[in-house]
This record gives sequence, structure tokens and C-alpha cells, in this order.
Amino acid sequence: MEKPADTQFPIHDLLKRRWSPLAFSSQPIEKETLESLLEAASWAASSYNEQPWHFIVATKDNPEEFNRLLSCLAEGNQVWAKNAPVLMISVAKLYFEKNGVENRHAFHDVGAAASNLAIQATSLGLFIHQMAGFDVAKAKELYSIPQRYEPVAAIAIGYPGDPETLPEQYQQRQFSPRQRKPTQTFVFTGGWGQTSPVVKN
Repeated sequence: MEKPADTQFPIHDLLKRRWSPLAFSSQPIEKETLESLLEAASWAASSYNEQPWHFIVATKDNPEEFNRLLSCLAEGNQVWAKNAPVLMISVAKLYFEKNGVENRHAFHDVGAAASNLAIQATSLGLFIHQMAGFDVAKAKELYSIPQRYEPVAAIAIGYPGDPETLPEQYQQRQFSPRQRKPTQTFVFTGGWGQTSPVVKN
């Protein structure tokens, strides 16, 4: 299933094709492909090149580990994410290695790494769905995540699956149109709320 973005302005085809499905195939992802996704994530830009991202990964090749990570997800997300062959949790290191000072850009940089991962996935016919709906405290406990590190998002990765296998309410989400705010509502020049001439029609 494809849901290319209906954009205001031209963008790269990979960006148009990237979206977050709920229906995943159980088709396994090869180790080399996962390595490629994580390599792409590693080349994101980061403040002072700190690279504050970490990824906890579980695949269906190891059912015990997969179910452990799945148990961290909100129940509503478990319904569909259980079908994906790979689950992850992204984690941010909240301080700079060189001086121990708080890195307030850590979440931003982890998001940039996840975005790289998503675009690389799209280029390979895969999709990722990032989730805020997971139990942060449980993830910290289950994976012994140290102090000054913080789970950011749960991620399902896989090939597209059959939407008909989803419960009806999730099928509606799967098929709902993709929407974005017009750039005129969030790009400013001169003061807050003053639409920039860069994006004015």
C-alpha cells in the first residue's frame, strides 16, 4: 500500500513515500538490511558530533526478546506492532561526554537519527512506525538503562502488510488521508506568527 504525500511544493520522492503504516508483513528483515538502517541512523547530524542515540533492538528471530520489548508498548500499539518483524526503542544520552554538561539537543538529535533510519528504510521498501505510546519506566527497568539516559520512542520496522488483517478501527487509521499543516502556518519572518515571504503564495 502506498500513500504518497500530496505536497504544496516539490520534495524528494523518498520523502513523499515515507509514512507510518499499521499493517506490517511478518517477512523477516535480513541482518544486512538492519545494519544498513542503523548505519544510516549513525550518520545523522548531532550537536558537537556527540551522537547521543542508542537503539535497543528485538527481532522475531528471538521470540523471548521480541516479546519483552513488545510488552513495553501501550496495549493499543501491541495490537498491530506484534506483526512487525523488528521492534526498537530509541534512547538519548542526556549529557555531553566531554564535560558532563546537559545536552538539551539530545532528543532532537535522536529524532534526526530516526529520520535517517526512516528514509533509508523507505529506499529499501521498508517502513517504520515510531510510537510515543510505550512505558518509559518499564523500558528503563527491563533494559537497565542508566541514569542520564532517556528512552525516546518505540519503533516498529517491517515490510508493508495486508491492512485487512487489522481490526476495523486500525484499518480506518491505515487508510485515512495523510495531512500536514501548510508551511505558511509555521514559517515566520520578522516576528512570531508573521508568515515568511519565503512561503507566501
